[in-house]
Amino acid sequence: MNKYMEDTKGGLLHTYNQFPVVLDRGEGVYLYDTEGKPYLDFAAGYAVCSLGYGNKEVNDAIKNQIDKLMHTSNLYYNTVCGEAALKVCKASGMDRVFFTNSGGEANEGALKAARKYAYKKGTGRYEFIAMRESFHGRSFGAVSVTGHDSYREPFEPLVPGVQFAEFNDLDSVKALVTDKTCAIILEPLQGEGGINLATPEFMQGIRDICDKEGILMICDEVQCGVGRTGAMFCWQKLGVKPDIMCMAKAIGSGFPVGAFAMTEAVAEYSLEPGDHGTTYGGNPMACAAVSATLEIMERDNIPQHAAEIGEYLAAKLDQMAASNPAVLGRKGTGLMQGITIDTEICGASGAVANKALEKGLLVIGAGADVIRFVPPLVIEKEHVDEMVEILNACL
Repeated sequence: MNKYMEDTKGGLLHTYNQFPVVLDRGEGVYLYDTEGKPYLDFAAGYAVCSLGYGNKEVNDAIKNQIDKLMHTSNLYYNTVCGEAALKVCKASGMDRVFFTNSGGEANEGALKAARKYAYKKGTGRYEFIAMRESFHGRSFGAVSVTGHDSYREPFEPLVPGVQFAEFNDLDSVKALVTDKTCAIILEPLQGEGGINLATPEFMQGIRDICDKEGILMICDEVQCGVGRTGAMFCWQKLGVKPDIMCMAKAIGSGFPVGAFAMTEAVAEYSLEPGDHGTTYGGNPMACAAVSATLEIMERDNIPQHAAEIGEYLAAKLDQMAASNPAVLGRKGTGLMQGITIDTEICGASGAVANKALEKGLLVIGAGADVIRFVPPLVIEKEHVDEMVEILNACL
């Protein structure tokens, strides 16, 4: 055991199955442990570190802000929150935004916004339809709409009025719609569920149901948003706009920040002063990180870069599937992809990730039989080649 791990193991509540490594610093698309060993990062802190490590512009924005103002109450305007909000609205195609501290908190706000919309409209609706294999967070509301029994069962009873449809099965959604349904929530590209991409037909079908029945469509883009799929947000790539959308992770390039945004039509009948709040959401440091990240994303056309490198990654993974008997297939898009593995040949995804770690590669699973690739969006083709060489050896 690393000496640092030995010296500090009594302080943390053991809620994570952590890898046996202590990371010390990062540069570009590499992380380094306390012994100086480099690791090519194809996990990016669960798709968080969108611009890699040590991006000077983002770092300077945070450093400059910390000397000016770290925190104010949301009862007062600050100079960076409004600017960040306008940039988020421009990038997301939404009209109003509420900043949070995390993706789970963003989903909590979205659920509340949907129920308040139904309340103000006087529809009497309060139920949600979510998707099996989905993941929306660990808080009570978010886990209530998460479609994994293992995440839900230890904490039941959860928020009532939630039913689960099959992802990419429109008939299963239609079968659950009632006059009590207030919103349908889904990830356009499921992460924890195994890297499952919604079809355009499924997205459009949900949009049509919502429009016909007066139901809101919520897209959770906490993991798949902010350039990762080759568009700024995945719904833009699929061509179907939601009423409310959630984001976090990559939007702050590593700084803890999230947001939920909505159209003006929803905002008009949704949350009002006193309905919802957060002490730290929208704080100046987080908003400085958001502003800098979105400026770089637009100026350097990061989503297009993700699309181009994503095509190269897909081709390499397809070759791996054709030549390596441990790889059964590839799925995903852009720089959010996965391979399904034969666990009888190579073990579960966690075992493969541990082998990769030993060889200087960071990857994570998406279920027991899927290896997930969510690297920083600034990787190049040589990084893909390096990853494939290491992973093939592990498999």
